[in-house]
Amino acid sequence: MELINVNVSTKKTYLNFYRSQYLHNLLKRDSLSGMLKGLLYGKSELCKSIELEPLMVVKNGKIIMICMLAFAQRMPEYIQIGFFEASELNIDAFQMILNRAEEFAKNKNANKITASLNIHVNYGLGFLASGYDKMQSFGMAHNPEFYHDFFIKSGFEAIDMISYKKDMRNVNSILSHETSMKLREKYTVRNSNFNDFKKDCAIYTDINNKSFNKHLFYYPRKEEEDYELFKEMKYLMKPENLVFVEKNGVPVGFMLWYPDFNQVMNSSETVGLMTVIKNKLYGKNIDTFKIVEMGVIPEERNRGAILALFDYCFECIRNKYSYMESGWILADNFKSRNFGIKWADSESKKYKAYIKDLS
Repeated sequence: MELINVNVSTKKTYLNFYRSQYLHNLLKRDSLSGMLKGLLYGKSELCKSIELEPLMVVKNGKIIMICMLAFAQRMPEYIQIGFFEASELNIDAFQMILNRAEEFAKNKNANKITASLNIHVNYGLGFLASGYDKMQSFGMAHNPEFYHDFFIKSGFEAIDMISYKKDMRNVNSILSHETSMKLREKYTVRNSNFNDFKKDCAIYTDINNKSFNKHLFYYPRKEEEDYELFKEMKYLMKPENLVFVEKNGVPVGFMLWYPDFNQVMNSSETVGLMTVIKNKLYGKNIDTFKIVEMGVIPEERNRGAILALFDYCFECIRNKYSYMESGWILADNFKSRNFGIKWADSESKKYKAYIKDLS
């Protein structure tokens, strides 16, 4: 076996291996290879502040494992093992990657290695840890169960995460009329403005940085990075998918939700123009919407801003979708979990991230 640093001549082979783990699998969809390509070829805004080292392990002339090591200057304590994929359970192959990650950490004075974080939490976190026989939803991980053995057997600590699901078919309201009216007196919720989307992306970035500055793995975002993230997604979104809650005309929170676009993709498809076309033609066939992310500045927490966002979102999805699914929530985030338990019917899937302490 050989550990190979990916170079100009092997980038395409590396990318094709990543795609091969998703394409032509009835349960999976390829939603991240476009982002990976941007990082690999230095075209992403993130490349300006992150050192990347794409690696692959070759056995008998065949790739069996890949990852992208990453050092984010705004998260200096971590080296990331991102975009990890493997075709077999081979601990020796993984040890080669881990050894290089530890060397990288030593060179950067980092004292932790994390796995399953794809550069930033906004791009993905967590390996699937349940429901392996269920369809992957848009933006969430789907991987073989044996992936966890690599990290458990190598001394990593598991970070548990949960998503929730709710049957919306018989839900006529989520708040009483009286509560809804009181919230509307206090807060205004509006759609994003696609005619001035850069401005709203900047607002999104600002609220994110204020809301999640103490969240595990979060590091401050730049406006250019979030605009890049949404620029392509905008063709799949409607203005109602990114909404802001305002108090006295000042944005204090947001909600990002969207339909489960994976339901209009087929197993041979990568997210792109065809997805946009199929969403316009067959979007009404999607039966699940996803609440991907919510953020409220600390000063407005527990004062009704989140309820105002939920209330507005319900009006947007009423009679359009049969099910709601949440994004992942850290298992030790009791406030968010209580929200999930209160508003959802049950847990949907479990996910795990991993940390190895080198100090």
